[in-house]
Amino acid sequence: MRSILISLFVLLLFAVSLMAQETNLPYGNNPAAGKYYNIRGIKMYCEIYGEGKPLLLIHGNHGSIKSFAHNIPYFAMKYKVIAVDSRAQGNSQDVGDSLTFEMMADDEAALLDALKIDSAYVIGWSDGGINALLLAMRHPGKVIKLAATGANLWPDASAFAPGVWENEKKYYDAHKNQVWQTEKEKTIGSCSCWIGISPTSPCPTFILSVVHH
Repeated sequence: MRSILISLFVLLLFAVSLMAQETNLPYGNNPAAGKYYNIRGIKMYCEIYGEGKPLLLIHGNHGSIKSFAHNIPYFAMKYKVIAVDSRAQGNSQDVGDSLTFEMMADDEAALLDALKIDSAYVIGWSDGGINALLLAMRHPGKVIKLAATGANLWPDASAFAPGVWENEKKYYDAHKNQVWQTEKEKTIGSCSCWIGISPTSPCPTFILSVVHH
């Protein structure tokens, strides 16, 4: 019995040590795992970790693969994790003048095609949660199951904390006719989006929401 406990303890230490090493990887800028794909007119960046059934991770607004730095090692122990930088964010380059959630959802479907993956589990956080829901709604065959956290539940200003909508609207009104010059300006300046979505999803869906009072 004692030898079994010692063996289990050693295995536990090994697992913890392995996860700690993987957490120190430069997620979001890891040449060993990252690659650019030509997706719908843009260069889309993603990194792949682990083996198993495919799991697509979609970050929130102004985020990147780095947002999941503490989640990737855990999921990579069981799944083939596909961590992606959405259009005009992170390392994914886009010189276009438009950005919508529908565009990003279609990008993710096209990326799965490029990776020769028929369907995947999907986790989306914040705007990534909206992208995940739209991915399931627009491309139902691509999503096995999804979990969305922090996505909009209502297509109006009640989805925002008090004051956020007013500030975002002011920024949009002040910059809607501005011509962005550099790639950095285009990436940062194009990331304000609004959407109304249906709660109907064609696949098993878990939604976690936070209500502001």
